[in-house]
Amino acid sequence: MKVLFATSEAYPFAASGGLADVSGALPKALRSRFIGARVIMPLYDTISEEMREKLTFVTAISVPVAWRRQYCGIFKATVDGVVYYLVDNQYYFKRGSLYGHYDDAERFAFFSRAVLEVAKAVEFKPDIIHCNDWQTALVPVYLRLFYQGDPYVGGAKTLFTIHNIQYQGMYGMELLEDVLGIPQHEKSLIEYNGCCNFMKGGIECANYVSTVSPTYSGEILNPWYAHKLDKILRERSWKLTGILNGIDTSVYNPETDKFIVKNYSVDDIEGKAENKRALQREFGLPERDDVPLVAMVTRLVSHKGLDLVKARLEGMLQNNDMQMIVLGSGDYEYEQFMCDIAGRYVNQFKLKLGFIPALSRKIYAASDIFLMPSKSEPCGLSQMIALRYGSVPVVRKTGGLADSIQDSGLYEGNGFVFENYNADEMAHAVYRAVEGFKNKEGWAQLRQRAMKCDNSWNVSANEYIKLYKHILDNF
Repeated sequence: MKVLFATSEAYPFAASGGLADVSGALPKALRSRFIGARVIMPLYDTISEEMREKLTFVTAISVPVAWRRQYCGIFKATVDGVVYYLVDNQYYFKRGSLYGHYDDAERFAFFSRAVLEVAKAVEFKPDIIHCNDWQTALVPVYLRLFYQGDPYVGGAKTLFTIHNIQYQGMYGMELLEDVLGIPQHEKSLIEYNGCCNFMKGGIECANYVSTVSPTYSGEILNPWYAHKLDKILRERSWKLTGILNGIDTSVYNPETDKFIVKNYSVDDIEGKAENKRALQREFGLPERDDVPLVAMVTRLVSHKGLDLVKARLEGMLQNNDMQMIVLGSGDYEYEQFMCDIAGRYVNQFKLKLGFIPALSRKIYAASDIFLMPSKSEPCGLSQMIALRYGSVPVVRKTGGLADSIQDSGLYEGNGFVFENYNADEMAHAVYRAVEGFKNKEGWAQLRQRAMKCDNSWNVSANEYIKLYKHILDNF
């Protein structure tokens, strides 16, 4: 079986979020199971020189973009046994950031068309084209409209994975013909609520649609979670499923992680305490082993539960003997609130604005408790990384958090779970975790259960292979 994995970002070339982790890890897991998976992504200007040195030029072609054609350079690299094709066009991708540009619709329409043209140019005949999020959602649309008789890609089946339904790629209908190249008589494929909606096009035209956790695939049929796409998803629910993401356990491994102060394992946990003391020193917190260190590594935005944190953080610090470190950036409202708390609770709370990958590893390794009170969480990788490093998650029961974290109330779970999106319920879950930390024997057992959880791609990759076979057998 041959799979072409189309993505707008992939580790280690370019990353802005969890999609890059998935795009780097899943194809590698598929390759280890003898699936011929290759990855295609844009050649961004932000890609490091170290990674650029791995690239070799293959050829150059031109790609249709509505009524015109644009240059497309094809570069190739092999990383961890996976072949990557990087699509070069400096007009579209020589930018200081991956997304957020005025012409994103045109940029990713070009890339979606390039996915199909590059497969032809390199003579790679995929059985499955696996598309991810709105940036590649037009691939199934273009395949249906323009490539049905093509000898290389015409017979390919498509899977469209929704990583976050909030970001759909919505643009004015005036782009339909002149930018997207979709004829007026086919506008029903992409039109939704008066807009060109890329994600709607992917849902409409793909043979199958998946999300990144089983719970999330059910949640997005509900208007509360679906950001107005629930109607089309309910109409197409027969081709909707959910597969929980994994993490690359060779990258996130406390036994070998070069970013942490002292390596450790589930069988030799001593190094975790040394990481905690080192982080306390680095942030200017009192070096105390007897209090739990609570961590958040997150975007400071509403859907990550920051309004719950804002409502109860000061009370949690006043009523619990605990320390807390937050790493992240986001909305001004939450950044300023966190800065104010850091200024008033200098011996308990520390904030680092921004995202520093090496520091995030130190925080996972040092923390005792990891807080994720998300309003919605399609999958979530942070809770899985926290488990791997022995930081016990406190989460709301939603999306992938519900599928990966079970409450430890019956001495069988791997974390602490609260159900309703309620600030008091969150604070009570944190209180239960803080109280649990005081029971050293019980906490050691809980931490051991957490670290023994298998959140690798082993299970998830097998589920994707089953889904690929189902698509090939039924479409």
